[in-house]
Amino acid sequence: MSRRRSNPLARWHLSRISAIRPPWGGVAWLGVLALALSGCHHRPVLNALQKVEKRGVLRVITRNNPTTYYQGPAGPEGPEYDLVHRFAAELGVKLRLIVPDSFNEILPMIAVGKADLAAAGLTVTPRRERYVRFTPPYQIVTAQVVYRVGHPRPRDVQGLIGGRLMVVAGSSYIERLKALKMRYPRLKWEATTDFSSEDLLGLVSEQEIDYTIADSNAVALDRRFYPELRVAFNFSKPSGLAWAFPRTRDESLYRVAAAFIERMQKSGVLAQILERYYGHIASLGYVGTKRFMQDIKTRLPTYRKLFEEAGTKTGIDWKLLAAIGYQESHWNPHAVSPTGVRGLMMLTLDTADHIGVDNRVNPEQSILGGARYFKQIEKKIPTRIPQPVRTWMALAAYNLGFGHLEDTRILTQERGGNPDSWVDVKRNLPLLSQKRWYRKTRNGYARGMEAAHYVSNIRTYFDILTRVESKQPPAPALPPVPVESVASGLP
Repeated sequence: MSRRRSNPLARWHLSRISAIRPPWGGVAWLGVLALALSGCHHRPVLNALQKVEKRGVLRVITRNNPTTYYQGPAGPEGPEYDLVHRFAAELGVKLRLIVPDSFNEILPMIAVGKADLAAAGLTVTPRRERYVRFTPPYQIVTAQVVYRVGHPRPRDVQGLIGGRLMVVAGSSYIERLKALKMRYPRLKWEATTDFSSEDLLGLVSEQEIDYTIADSNAVALDRRFYPELRVAFNFSKPSGLAWAFPRTRDESLYRVAAAFIERMQKSGVLAQILERYYGHIASLGYVGTKRFMQDIKTRLPTYRKLFEEAGTKTGIDWKLLAAIGYQESHWNPHAVSPTGVRGLMMLTLDTADHIGVDNRVNPEQSILGGARYFKQIEKKIPTRIPQPVRTWMALAAYNLGFGHLEDTRILTQERGGNPDSWVDVKRNLPLLSQKRWYRKTRNGYARGMEAAHYVSNIRTYFDILTRVESKQPPAPALPPVPVESVASGLP
């Protein structure tokens, strides 16, 4: 018979209570407590919602992750961020995000009231519901076992035995693994607090571990960057992701949040948010050459003159501007994102104001504004870096944000690479999405791998446009390292 284990959340809660117990005796403590209560009985008791309103700040526990929250080139982004930001706006308060060092800390923190709610991609499970209160789910996911192509595919739990399986500590997968171990005594796994789910998928891709378990939304996102990853089998039935609240008698804030989630579902706003982050997954990456060639014939003629004029005014090759525009919007002047980025060159409102664009959906203003913004970024790149490396780095900064590019260059140098070489910087861009690296940087998490693909896509579009114009075969979009190093004059 197995020993009954104590509840870790209960231990957390008791430790917090004992920590505030005074050093004097129990009778004295009761006397002080009575005096305190007698002196406060005329004060109105605020409920959780009123406390948030009075404070003017909604405190939310989340995590740095592409399925939740991260710093994008236009500011904070992520499905959880978009949703909770709207909720704070409806309450008329500011949003304050709290990011623990590890996923394992999130539920204990919310259980003892360290924040108002947790919006961190939390799966609803019966065990978790004993300690926290969940809103209606905003997304349905399935836990999946992931392996790398070339490695034998495990067909079921039995197939995991003997392999190296690593999962995030505190995740819902641990509960099921413990239950399965009763049937499969030889089943083993490692629970880590040092790596995120995204990190573990990368480790499977790099063959550092054999398997991991991740939610289907995270798997779908990361397979764009790790195409050799495969889903072995579903580890769970579909489950809901939801916000978590402290389980207390005060349900005032919880009820408002639950109603908000339901309203977002009925209004279609939630579907728009999920579409922004997940709807393009199947086609993201290198857009089909046939579609691009067709759009050169049907869409580009409408905007070609504007690209050429903007190129003349800024000194940028018009074909490069056209390639950026296609990557950003597929040459759609009315393109828009839920965060307000819009137009053919997908400018943020702040960027538009900065460069003097008052109508972002006007193709002429958008193209010239995007060209001027790109030129400003390019001027920030150290002059010692030659072309075309300056252009590739400026493109990464256009997508990622200049601060994240600088973070990558610093990491590149720290790891013995050349921060002025695109080959070396590109190799280190994925580190911005790995916890052990981005927590060392000034600007934190970023989709570094996506920025690398962004630059590669634009280079490919530029080469195709160059070929169409010259009728000559273009040079390879991504030359081998030695060729590019020699061509750029870098070691």
